[in-house]
Amino acid sequence: MIGRFSARFSRPLAVACGAVLILGTAACGRVADPPSQENNGVYIQAGPITYQLEISRQLNPYSTEDSQYVKGVPAGQGSLTPSQLWYGVFLWAKNQTNSPQITADNFDIVDTVGHHYYPLPLNSALNPFAWKAERLAPGGIEPGAGTIAADGPTQGGLLLFKLNQSVYSDRPLTLEIRSPSGKVWATISLDL
Repeated sequence: MIGRFSARFSRPLAVACGAVLILGTAACGRVADPPSQENNGVYIQAGPITYQLEISRQLNPYSTEDSQYVKGVPAGQGSLTPSQLWYGVFLWAKNQTNSPQITADNFDIVDTVGHHYYPLPLNSALNPFAWKAERLAPGGIEPGAGTIAADGPTQGGLLLFKLNQSVYSDRPLTLEIRSPSGKVWATISLDL
């Protein structure tokens, strides 16, 4: 009796399980609009340029390494209130098109309650890690090979943010890469 039951129901059961598996994984190949990625090391297309989040983290201006990242801050912006923290986002970019392209210079971080934070405009003459929009030839990368930013511990150009301590309860944070007109080209989930 069990043998007939198995033979009679195993094929329909296998077909049903296969259909459930196909439906369950169908969304896995879905493309987000704008493109969105989870965390460090993943490549993401934003406009005509491919970006990679090398690392993102809270910075300690009293450590030897991190003190280099908070240089070149505009006058009046160099100190934190007790409720603020320094946060660094280190990006790498590559032009994989066949024509020159300019990297983004329009970014923000958004928390889960809708607060937007914008990077401070760093003086790249004082801070060699500072991210700045660059015109990249086909195959060109930013930060450029042989630069302090490329060869340093983070291997990326720095976007420096002042965040409120409240972001610890308003996580996850999302980096938005925007077009010159402000349209969100891509988002990346950040660690904190």
